[in-house]
Amino acid sequence: MSTMPSPPEEELASVVVVDYGLGNLRSVTRGLERAGAAVEIADDPEAFEAADGVVLPGVGAFREGVENADSIREDLAAIAERGQPLFGICLGMQMLLTSSEEGETDGDAAVEGLDLIPGTNVRFDSGQKVPHMGWNELAVEREHPLVEGIDGQYAYFVHSYYAVPDAANATVASTDYEQEFPSIIANEDGTVFGTQFHPEKSGETGLRILRNFVDICAED
Repeated sequence: MSTMPSPPEEELASVVVVDYGLGNLRSVTRGLERAGAAVEIADDPEAFEAADGVVLPGVGAFREGVENADSIREDLAAIAERGQPLFGICLGMQMLLTSSEEGETDGDAAVEGLDLIPGTNVRFDSGQKVPHMGWNELAVEREHPLVEGIDGQYAYFVHSYYAVPDAANATVASTDYEQEFPSIIANEDGTVFGTQFHPEKSGETGLRILRNFVDICAED
């Protein structure tokens, strides 16, 4: 008795989570796996190049982040040059910018970032409680596949600094915390992007964003 062959299993989009010594790698990995990705944690440029997409996570201070990532700075720039999706999360998003006030000391210049999205990071100074910690609404400002289906939804934030991109159209979504600030940013091509909040801690909204990212990777 003959049997019908099983259909081939659909290949999962491959995502590398960058290990540079900072970031909640396991929770980001679990979120991406729930979103349907095949995930590897790595600091190997060959792994970056072979992946469909790359995630730069981050928790902590800007100066420590860029110093830890200095050895792979050129490799991260190469990801952007190739047009691979590069997704920065929280500190990882801030590191995508040119510089930050965080870590400055008297007389020193702003701390240099990866400069993949021109702009800087500045500290909240309008009397808000800092750090900004909790759930806030996302208002989509620009079309981008990452934000499909999330306009008006809420995400979880923990941060004291926020991005100020040079280009107005770099803001994909904004959030109001006694002042409006960019909560999702992207470069002009839309291949380098980031969220100030933690999608892996943002419930169904965060899972939708991670699924959107996996879909971007699968289509790349």
